[in-house]
Amino acid sequence: MQEFLVEITTHVPEGTDPAEVDRRRAAEAVRARELAATGQLARLWRPVGELRSIGLWRAADEAELHEKVLGTLPLRPWMTLVVTPVESHPNDPGKADPTA
Repeated sequence: MQEFLVEITTHVPEGTDPAEVDRRRAAEAVRARELAATGQLARLWRPVGELRSIGLWRAADEAELHEKVLGTLPLRPWMTLVVTPVESHPNDPGKADPTA
């Protein structure tokens, strides 16, 4: 699986019924838990004081990430995404020790 940093900004369209926003946000939480359980959503952060999120996501490739992962999020129609493919750095302190 490849890893991707994804910056997500959600803009609710003006005039959207608040009940629809609540319904989608609740469904988004459920879907996030499902994607975390499958390992496709590894981490999710919110920069302090900002209304965007940054996540570490996993998929076979970027097409799968968009189609079968991010595309399944209930809030996706209202999202702007910035996707950056990432790979482990040789000095990553979180990388497993290959000599262990």
